[in-house]
Amino acid sequence: MQFNINHSDRKSKARSGIITTSRGDIPTPVFMPVGTYGTVKAVHISELEKDVNASVILGNAYHLYLRPGLDVLKAAGGLHKFIGWKRHMLTDSGGYQVYSLAHNRKIKDEGVTFQSHIDGAKHFISPEISVDIQRTIGADFMMAFDECTPYPCEYDYADKSMQLTHKWLVRFKNRFQETSHLYDHPQTYIPIVQGSTYPELRKISAEFIADQSAEINAIGGLSVGEPAEVMYEITEMMCNILPVEKPRYLMGVGTPVNILEAVSLGIDMFDCVIPTRNARHGLLYTPEGIINIKNEKWKFDQRPINDPPMSFIDQYYSRSYLRHLESMTEFLAAQIASINNLVFYSWLMEQIRLHLQAGDFMEWKKIMAEKLSRRL
Repeated sequence: MQFNINHSDRKSKARSGIITTSRGDIPTPVFMPVGTYGTVKAVHISELEKDVNASVILGNAYHLYLRPGLDVLKAAGGLHKFIGWKRHMLTDSGGYQVYSLAHNRKIKDEGVTFQSHIDGAKHFISPEISVDIQRTIGADFMMAFDECTPYPCEYDYADKSMQLTHKWLVRFKNRFQETSHLYDHPQTYIPIVQGSTYPELRKISAEFIADQSAEINAIGGLSVGEPAEVMYEITEMMCNILPVEKPRYLMGVGTPVNILEAVSLGIDMFDCVIPTRNARHGLLYTPEGIINIKNEKWKFDQRPINDPPMSFIDQYYSRSYLRHLESMTEFLAAQIASINNLVFYSWLMEQIRLHLQAGDFMEWKKIMAEKLSRRL
């Protein structure tokens, strides 16, 4: 894997570049749609390719391990072939489930025992098993097994959790180096900085992660309920420590405004469920602001969602029609809204790269942050 920085902003730490792998190029900054179960909800693969133009999508190792199961994925030749996706894939290691399934898991130094939310069966995942799962899935980017702490979190627990994450990383790295990819393309592993919202712990963790000489470094444990200002402070601190020549990935972030701010701090990679989850609740992102399509004000509005049009959605569907679909809880409403939001996120990342190239990123960012914060 290679990472080349093409443009650096003079007024911030924002930069644009290209990650190159055996599978192709990824322009950065990049937003990666979340496809937990091997699908980005309500969106066809062809729409992800043509309309959204996503270069990376996510899968979740824990959930894919449970269903459809590793035997099915291996028989298909990996997750790419199973779902018909030819571009890049990133998988979460299962570490986030240590956080999100707190009531159904037990943590020990050896690993984590999960009680399945499906049938109650117990499953054990260690750093080594996480590597093996992600080798079988075949993702281009494999996240290291870690513990994501909640917010708020007591200092002693955050410290203990961070130390455990570091121990697990060493074991994960060793297993990764002892094994090889199963399919056509090499895989890259990504370690994760933890430490909750404590600067001293974050500093220790970021320095430890930087010393691993990984090809990409991730910042985890943020966007879990802490104030946005705290997230930005920790992110800026991490970007001052993590190597400038390596891509930086801020996990689970975020809103369009979050992304604009984080890019200015030096982040290159993002993922979040917000565009598709909010789409299923009737929230539409546009360059002029956010539309709640459930509101009565759109009942007779025959304009497209975006004017000028951003995708085929705007050529066919009006705000009035989408409000009708939403009020009828038609499945098509979720599909139209999800495509719209992912196209918008893709547009936002492209505009970020263009304005970095033009040298006016911070001026443009100020204008866009105001627009993207308002409800229409």
